[in-house]
Amino acid sequence: NEAGLTIHTIAVNVSALQLFRGDLVRRLREILAEARVPARRLELELTETILLQDAHEMELRLGALSELGVSLAIDDFGTGYSSLAYLKKLPIHKLKIDQSFVRGLPEDDGDRAIVSAIISMGRALHIEVVAEGVETSAQRAVLQQMQCGHFQGYLCSPGLPSAEFRQLLGKSTLGLAQFAPEMPAT
Repeated sequence: NEAGLTIHTIAVNVSALQLFRGDLVRRLREILAEARVPARRLELELTETILLQDAHEMELRLGALSELGVSLAIDDFGTGYSSLAYLKKLPIHKLKIDQSFVRGLPEDDGDRAIVSAIISMGRALHIEVVAEGVETSAQRAVLQQMQCGHFQGYLCSPGLPSAEFRQLLGKSTLGLAQFAPEMPAT
């Protein structure tokens, strides 16, 4: 890119309306070609409630997106009407543990149990797991102990305008990894 920085993944939230547009795959293919971004660098974040639509239709739509090469993530996992059946039926690549469960770490036993269960389930199903809303080193440490592969949140950085984000990435050849060398930031 023009700044000389490599972005590994671009994550985009997708609404139900966008997902059920008949031309979504075609439009994504065109946008990716125009931007010269490989499909594997695009991650679509879906909420659990979207996944509870018509199961057959959802399987077809997500299958087409997966065949295009984009990754599919379930955002705010655990807060919707969870149905574990879709984790084995749909081509989901990532679970993002909702910050409401991370917020109570490391003290809250209930949050620890839920987060640990989601991480274990993700690992068993070979689905990447990301903890959202990590704000403290203590939260990061307990997530590491639970073998959570990635995290995001204010411990890394608050949301930034693009110019400040480029500046942040330019501070180190490791990019955001400098903020959490023991555990990749997402």
